[in-house]
Amino acid sequence: MAANDPNHQTQMALILSQDSTHFESLITNLMSTSNDHRSQAENLFNLCKQTYPDSLILKLAQLLHTSPNEQTRTMSTILLRRHLTRHHDDSFIYPRLSPSTQTTLRSLLLSSLHKEPVKSIAKKLCDTVSELASALLPDDMSSWPDLLPLLFQWVTSSDPRLQEISLIIFAQLAHYIGETLLPQLSTLHSVFLRCLGAATSSDVRIAALAASVNFVQCLSNPSDRDRFQDLLPLMMQTLTEALNSGQEATAQEALELLIELAGTEPRFLRRQLVDVVGAMLQIAEAESLEEGTRHLAIEFVVTLAEARERAPGMMRKLPQFVKKLFGVLLNLLLDIEDDPAWHAAVTEDEDAGETTNFGFGQECLDRLSISLGGNTIVPVASELFPTYLAAPEWQKHHAALVAIAQIAEGCSKVMTKNLEHVLSMVLNSFSDQHPRVRWAAINAIGQLSTDLGPDLQNKYHHLVLPALAGAMDDFQNPRVQAHAASAVLNFTENCTPDILIPYLDGIVSKLLVLLQGGKQMVQEGALTALASVADSSQEKFEKYYDVVIPYLKAILLNANDKSNRMLRAKAMECISLVGMAVGKAKFRDDAKQVMDVLMSLQQSQLDADDPTASYMLQAWARLCKCLGQDFLPYMGFVMPPLLQSAQLKPDVSITSTDADAEFDEDDDSIETITLGDKRIGIKTSVLEEKATACNMLCCYADELKEGFFPWIDQVASTLVPLLKFYFHEEVRKAAASAMPELLTSAKLAIEKGQSQGRDAAYLKQLSDYIIPNLVEALHKEPEVEICASMLDALNECIQVSGPHLDEKQVRSIVDEIKQVIMASSSRKDERAERAKEEDFDAEERELLKEENEQEEELFDQIGDCLGTLIKTFRASFLPFFDELSSFLTPMFGKDKTSEERRIAICIFDDVAEHCRESALKYYVSFLPFLLEACNDECSDVRQAAVYGVGVCAEFGGSVFKPLVGEALSRLNAVITHPNARDSDNVVPAWLSCLPIKGDLIEAKVVHDLLCSMVERSDRELIGQNNQYLPKIIVIFAEILCAGNDLATEQTVSRMINLLRQLQQTLPPSTLASTWSSLHPQQQLALQSILSS
Repeated sequence: MAANDPNHQTQMALILSQDSTHFESLITNLMSTSNDHRSQAENLFNLCKQTYPDSLILKLAQLLHTSPNEQTRTMSTILLRRHLTRHHDDSFIYPRLSPSTQTTLRSLLLSSLHKEPVKSIAKKLCDTVSELASALLPDDMSSWPDLLPLLFQWVTSSDPRLQEISLIIFAQLAHYIGETLLPQLSTLHSVFLRCLGAATSSDVRIAALAASVNFVQCLSNPSDRDRFQDLLPLMMQTLTEALNSGQEATAQEALELLIELAGTEPRFLRRQLVDVVGAMLQIAEAESLEEGTRHLAIEFVVTLAEARERAPGMMRKLPQFVKKLFGVLLNLLLDIEDDPAWHAAVTEDEDAGETTNFGFGQECLDRLSISLGGNTIVPVASELFPTYLAAPEWQKHHAALVAIAQIAEGCSKVMTKNLEHVLSMVLNSFSDQHPRVRWAAINAIGQLSTDLGPDLQNKYHHLVLPALAGAMDDFQNPRVQAHAASAVLNFTENCTPDILIPYLDGIVSKLLVLLQGGKQMVQEGALTALASVADSSQEKFEKYYDVVIPYLKAILLNANDKSNRMLRAKAMECISLVGMAVGKAKFRDDAKQVMDVLMSLQQSQLDADDPTASYMLQAWARLCKCLGQDFLPYMGFVMPPLLQSAQLKPDVSITSTDADAEFDEDDDSIETITLGDKRIGIKTSVLEEKATACNMLCCYADELKEGFFPWIDQVASTLVPLLKFYFHEEVRKAAASAMPELLTSAKLAIEKGQSQGRDAAYLKQLSDYIIPNLVEALHKEPEVEICASMLDALNECIQVSGPHLDEKQVRSIVDEIKQVIMASSSRKDERAERAKEEDFDAEERELLKEENEQEEELFDQIGDCLGTLIKTFRASFLPFFDELSSFLTPMFGKDKTSEERRIAICIFDDVAEHCRESALKYYVSFLPFLLEACNDECSDVRQAAVYGVGVCAEFGGSVFKPLVGEALSRLNAVITHPNARDSDNVVPAWLSCLPIKGDLIEAKVVHDLLCSMVERSDRELIGQNNQYLPKIIVIFAEILCAGNDLATEQTVSRMINLLRQLQQTLPPSTLASTWSSLHPQQQLALQSILSS
């Protein structure tokens, strides 16, 4: 629509003329239900805005001021707000208005507000005034000179309507200009005090409560906040009076404001905590009140418990309230109906009969146990559970078992110590008369297997597995049977094959019975259990293969109805896991038939809600893992849909937080995030499919190595942007893990001549694309755990393509490492501040320790990254090392953790070893730390220090000579240390020095000794559960690849025989992971040596 069109000029002239009827009809058309009318009106409105912004805005303000029509005034207010809000950047019109229009507009807004009789319009107008004021006042308090004086005038007037309006605006402005109002703080305090008083209307009190809460939140100085302390009893009185007068909607508003305060400023409540929490629990227990009101009171107390960062340990100081709250939550779990749909077991609906009370109780038990921890919750639970389990009502038994499952995650450490007692409570309920109780007991076993594993599996398999097997015989209650089968999945996920093997005959035969008959949900449960049993028992499952596979193939081929889609999908999952467990040789004959079925399914038009598609993504990847290079012919078929899933755009809908159209809170398929005044809803199923696809792409690249080359470009261009996909952590994690795999695939393909004519320049180009993007993503990554994953990926990328990095890229990596160290350091400082809080206790210290351990994982990755850079660039990296030394030196301090000291020493060890004479200048600074660390309490630190001293002695020459005496006395102390002969310290230290390459005579003697120790299966050398064997195999590989340089002919042939024996006796998974840690050249050399 063009402004210079004569027709449009005429229309605009009419709309903006003195006669307001034309403008009113434009506003009416903007509200029209007819798309055509509305669209034309929008175009005209936008044209006026572009061409005559002053006239348009004044017209809107005047209409608001004078129109008798409520709808018109409402629409004018909405349009004004949209155009006077700064973060609506594209429509923020105020700066384009002339100074005189701005003045008139501000005046009209305030006079309209003063006289607006309709409450809903007045509130919208408050929003409009607040939005404009928040855009103007923070930069210049004089930009709306009459606003604050007028608000103070209104708030002290006798008119409740004006009091409420001014308080609403004060509340909204607090976050923008709270600090600038400090000079008026005592006036505001007395205003709030008066308005919260009982004499005023409930609307004024609620507005005063909102303003008080917002001001408390925005004041950064605790002493300023303390001036509002005496308002707290009146804030609470606002709530109790609303309840006493039956105004529950007002009470709920008050509760929501107090919940906000509990989450952001819990310490403000501390002095009156007993009264406040006591009042909330009274509300929670009052059965005469609405469910929503009681839930909000509970939410307040749980929010306080969760506010650990701001008030650590505060709620644990009130054990009597914790007990009361726990009782209230258990009571909510009694609100369950014995729904016939649950017993019929026709649909998946396993929560049939559960109420909103029940669901809320479950959620709060989980949150409370995570925030307060086992030392607080378990004693309370132990007191209440026996009474519930001994009661005659089945609902009480059910509630106790559901609660045990809910608190297990937060109380895992304490519950693990009392495992026998916990298990006996649950297992006794396996024989309960009521099937819903038996179901809840099985459910608890499943949850405990996850949260208290592997202790539960290791110590109590003889009780748990027979109980689950017995529950599978409950043919009267298919839902119980199905759940028993599903719980086998939870149990086996934390279970070693040796625990499972004695039970396999019984479990597999029961699962086959369930698979052949019964309800579909039972068959699905049996398939899930079979899949997990195969996955956990690996090659030991081979004896059942010939019996099981015909059943699985029959389901895959015949379950074609819409109602059987999930059954078919689970069969697909089960077959692929069984194939992986038994290995290629056994599975090969059936694999072809299975893959043909998958191919035809993929070509058929699957419905959007068909689970087959996502199960198929994972099944293909498992088949690839099983078949290895034999899978390559299928890749052209598998990759297009997989890439399509990885490229899915998130299904996002954005609404305003005050919009009427809210998302369904109970819709599990949508996750909502609130950012400012926007509510964002994201469809989780799309995100999960995307994350699965990204993980599968990583699997293919890892498994197929050079065979993956044809897809590198497409996959890189898909995954690199996803390093910054902030909607889903799994997507970022998978994208990061795939980066080194893509570089490895390219490198191997080039080395083996399978790179379609591309040479090393291609690897450089790929590396130039991947590494800078990975570094940038690391810079923006908000989660510590994913930072560690990204550093790990970066380290592996440098190992593959380090020589291709230029100085600018190395500079950006080093700068980012500095950033990561500084960010970690500031997080630790914040935690140290928390430790000074008056309520800080042992439980908080434990939680703080866990948070700091995450930082250690981060430092570990930094150490690995720097080690790789040092090994790659040697002396030319030292200018960067000089910059980093100011960050690393503090890590040697006694106040640092042993892990930080170890990492700092390892970094210097790498410098000394790989930079040799160029590193001599650092000896004077770093060797004293190393010598000191030789006597560290921690064996890992001693080991790193001793290794470093050895390296310095080897390469230090005259610089090291003066320190020989001290070094020897320190080493003597290490040798005579009480733990020195502990094989856990000695063996890894010795193996890390092998193979010896510097002294060929010594090498042959030592390597012969190593060979003899392996031949006699030396327990100390091989370690518990063969833990050192992979390292020994790697050493053998290095020795054999060096020909006869490092070992005599006789030793070489003994080593080859040993490797052949290990090939036969070691579990394939151990062998595979050891094999993958070898360089490709070593793998090839070993293959030819072992097969000749």
